[in-house]
Amino acid sequence: MLNVSKLKPGFLGALATGVVTAAAMSPAVAAELTHISIGTGGQTGTYFVTGQSICKMVNRDSKIHNLRCSAPSTGGSIANLNSIKSDGLDMGVVQSDWHYHAYNGTSKFASDGAYPKLRSVFSVNGEPMGLIARADSGINHLNDLPGKRVNIGNPGSGQRGTMEEIMNVKGWTKGTFKLAGELKSSEHGQALCDNKLDAFVLTTGHPSAAIKEAAASCAVKVIPVDGEDIDALVNKYSYYAYSLIPGGTYNGTDEDVKSFGPKATFVSSSDVDENVIYEITKAVFENLERFKRINVIFAELTPESMINEGLTAPVHDGAAKYYKEKGWKYFGS
Repeated sequence: MLNVSKLKPGFLGALATGVVTAAAMSPAVAAELTHISIGTGGQTGTYFVTGQSICKMVNRDSKIHNLRCSAPSTGGSIANLNSIKSDGLDMGVVQSDWHYHAYNGTSKFASDGAYPKLRSVFSVNGEPMGLIARADSGINHLNDLPGKRVNIGNPGSGQRGTMEEIMNVKGWTKGTFKLAGELKSSEHGQALCDNKLDAFVLTTGHPSAAIKEAAASCAVKVIPVDGEDIDALVNKYSYYAYSLIPGGTYNGTDEDVKSFGPKATFVSSSDVDENVIYEITKAVFENLERFKRINVIFAELTPESMINEGLTAPVHDGAAKYYKEKGWKYFGS
């Protein structure tokens, strides 16, 4: 209990004023603020940057729309999708391929069946598969991985899922490698430089802080991910596309490197309130130039690309409302 007899003169008045103010304000604030969460990925990955950047745009105007956004680090695409399905997260940043599979109930989601409540909001950057190897590993192409120590990605991550697609088309298993690591993206760079790995994969926007960190700490090179098997994947699935990782992006790799990959997409569920998604969408697009300046991976974004490319489920009604107000043609319209 507070002993008022020992308080200094003037404190009671201040205390009373503070209590009255808190009593007057706290219930209103608590009633008005709606807290939303965006699933991301590892803290050194681009999904974490994307989620945090979206939240920055939303939180700038919290007093207007009464939304407060957070973007915790998570296991990645598949973990985010599973959490959205189980009402653990409101929305998330995921690879376009895994959004497709979750919506249609294919691949890793076949046993769970289709989840038709999944919705697209907008896409962000392309995500070429990065295959990063020690310079002394003897790895010069994707086909050189058998018998090597390779981090294939932590369970639940997008890179793990995409790597398993590559493994399936090539007929590889975990036993194909001397070691099939399952480290998170925040851990595999150090393991590579400590010579505990020969290579790791990372499906991400470029430049990636995780890859830059490894390239600055030890001698590495970016390895091509192409060939007939990759052609088969790109030709079979519309959410994959060929891409290049520009030369000079990372220390040790001066030439362009061929690869392929999906897009990073911002997704949600039809269960999330239309007005919430509308306000988030508006916050990003009304501040798009500011958003693009946050990180170089966003530099080439345009409204047209964000609302048409890489989307693999119907657009959320809240996002569609904003796009219609702007007079923009969007995926599925």
